[in-house]
Amino acid sequence: MFAQVNGIRCFYELEGEGEEVVVLIHALGTGHWMWDRQFGVLRPHFRVLRYDVRGHGQTEKPPGPYSLELFAQDLAALLDLLGIPAAHLVGLSMGGMIAQTFALNYPDRVKSLVLADTSSRYPPENRQQFEERARTAETQGMGPLVELALERWFSPGFAQAHPEVIGRYRQMLQANDPKAYAAATRAIARLDLTSRLGAIKVPTLVIVGEDDPGTPPAMAKEIAAAIPGARLEILPGRHMTQEESAEAFNRLLLEFLKSVK
Repeated sequence: MFAQVNGIRCFYELEGEGEEVVVLIHALGTGHWMWDRQFGVLRPHFRVLRYDVRGHGQTEKPPGPYSLELFAQDLAALLDLLGIPAAHLVGLSMGGMIAQTFALNYPDRVKSLVLADTSSRYPPENRQQFEERARTAETQGMGPLVELALERWFSPGFAQAHPEVIGRYRQMLQANDPKAYAAATRAIARLDLTSRLGAIKVPTLVIVGEDDPGTPPAMAKEIAAAIPGARLEILPGRHMTQEESAEAFNRLLLEFLKSVK
């Protein structure tokens, strides 16, 4: 389905049973499909909304600059259009950053948070790395970035055992619009929310892969310490825990969402 929200044409899917709505927000350079293994598990229990963030997938890719605040505004507009006053937010990596931003800017619209493999701030050295990736995308296209991303996202053992999964992510990364990817990368680089997280009052589950090199457990621990009452769970694998540790991820996710709905 497509909707015109906040000045862009946005792709989304809304399916499932029950009154409570769960929103799934994807990582940089991917799309709504990265939640395939969660979508089917959640649909018997919740109405599940997943969508392509501005600049990604089938959603429109206008010129930058982008910001996490703009991404949160897009989501608010989509929820308005669909008549959803409040929802449970599940975000991984960039999706977790959008979820945190949304929870801070629209606190009455969030029932709970699941923040997976994400961060609440980046030090200067990380910001420089993001700028270099953005410039590479703009000047050389996605080619030089794809394999490096896959190495950060998946452990070697998983990649070897599941070449079809890696192939799908590789194809999606290669298909990114380089300018939109660069704009989203720069939005992430400006992340600085840690000092504000104490304002989040909803139940929060923080998940991280034990070997995640991009948003390591130290970042997850910082988020969990900053949000009152947040719970931290560490799973095997690297960055894409919803894929690499899907069974454990889904068990935690469903248990948590059922406990707070």
